[in-house]
Amino acid sequence: MIVPRRVALRSLFALAVTAFTGGALGRIATRTPSGEPSGAPHDPLAFDEMYGGRRILGFAGPGGAPVAFVDGRPLHLMRCADGGYVSPIDHYESCPTPLAATRAAVDELGAARLSRFAAAHGDHTEPTGGSPRGVHA
Repeated sequence: MIVPRRVALRSLFALAVTAFTGGALGRIATRTPSGEPSGAPHDPLAFDEMYGGRRILGFAGPGGAPVAFVDGRPLHLMRCADGGYVSPIDHYESCPTPLAATRAAVDELGAARLSRFAAAHGDHTEPTGGSPRGVHA
């Protein structure tokens, strides 16, 4: 039986999409009604909520480092010596958790959009990282 080229290409494309997204789609599909993954260990750094009119998302990334997003844009979180977290957007006080640091960044942003450079230790051409509070005295 000869398979038309279009059918073969569609099959290969579907296989490639499944291979690249299968793990992520499998994790989404195996969540319990409360949103927790079934059978997976609980991630203490995970959050996914609306805060201040923005969608904030966080989880433990490679090596256990926290990863955070504000409206789909990455927000760099830094660990402080006191065990807390800060971001380039609000780096004036240490927050106890990545969720608290992400909320503080949203509060500081107000109506402004998060810069696409916020994930890379702030915008190096802007000494405040885009903070409306200005530079430390």
